[in-house]
Amino acid sequence: MKATQQLHDLGQSLWLDNITRDLLDNGTLKRYIDDLSITGLTSNPTIFEHAISKSSSYDAEVGRLMKTGISGEELFFELALQDLTRAADLFASVHERTAGFDGFVSLELSPLLAYDTKKSVSAAKSLHEKGNRPNLFIKIPGTSKGVPAIEESIANGIAINVTLLFSREQYLASAEAYMRGLERRVSAGLSPDVRSVASVFLSRWDGATMDKVPDPLRDKLGIAIGKQVYKAYRDILASDRWQRLANFGARAQRLLFASTGTKDPKASDVLYINALAAPNTINTMPEKTLLAFSEHGNVTGTLPRDGGDCERVLADFRKAGIDLDQLAADLQSKGAEAFDDSWSKLLDAIEAKGKVLQGVA
Repeated sequence: MKATQQLHDLGQSLWLDNITRDLLDNGTLKRYIDDLSITGLTSNPTIFEHAISKSSSYDAEVGRLMKTGISGEELFFELALQDLTRAADLFASVHERTAGFDGFVSLELSPLLAYDTKKSVSAAKSLHEKGNRPNLFIKIPGTSKGVPAIEESIANGIAINVTLLFSREQYLASAEAYMRGLERRVSAGLSPDVRSVASVFLSRWDGATMDKVPDPLRDKLGIAIGKQVYKAYRDILASDRWQRLANFGARAQRLLFASTGTKDPKASDVLYINALAAPNTINTMPEKTLLAFSEHGNVTGTLPRDGGDCERVLADFRKAGIDLDQLAADLQSKGAEAFDDSWSKLLDAIEAKGKVLQGVA
């Protein structure tokens, strides 16, 4: 049995952290669904920047849309929604078979809105309506301004993928926002069955510290953070507050392990997949990591309910001089900045393609 099938049977959803028109057109995504147990996918500005700028597959549609007067962000979201609604339709049978538990695709808001609550709420509503798919998540970052936008969007009945979470505290803030949004719906006599996932980024912790700690600690931090957040996730699901919401028909905000491609060339290329097996969670992985895991992955156990050795490992990092709270804040802000940069490159690439296609350049 393939390792991907083993993870699926264990109860962990495997999602692809990639989307391109070529993956859809040449049948590769369909093959990953059929052969590698992929049951959803995620996207972000960097993924789309690479897809559009490094491929000619979008050229004809860019040219057509520009002739209608569409440009900039509006044009990008047209392209993105074309891809993601096609992908959502491929996962529709998974979504239906699991009663809305699985089979989602994700579209990120403009990263320029990461610190603008009001505009994030408005944009999430607009994109949700344009996408018009029950298995489409809108991604909102778990920044200080994103958290109230998450609550408001959930209260509005919009499925949300909370992104750019790096620590237990950031995760708990997003979970709190999710529950507040559901509680507002219950108070208003509305169904609390509004889906969400909380995406915690892991490998970037190790990328930021691998050259700053002793070798025995190398590549240990991301997994320890994952274990710590997993314990917090399980604690929430066991809480009286959550059980009350579940009694009204709410479904859990699932924990999603993101940034699971290995950054360290000296480490296993499936480090974060082997180590983070856990039922009722999601692991979204880059295409290269997915293929590597399917070839030589190994499922040997599951994450400990109590977090295992995470607190001891985190204490070792603090002793080594790593300020974990500050690093979590830095990773989140740098992650937002990186998406800003990709967003700028993406819009520039679309504009450049448009000029070439129109014979301006």
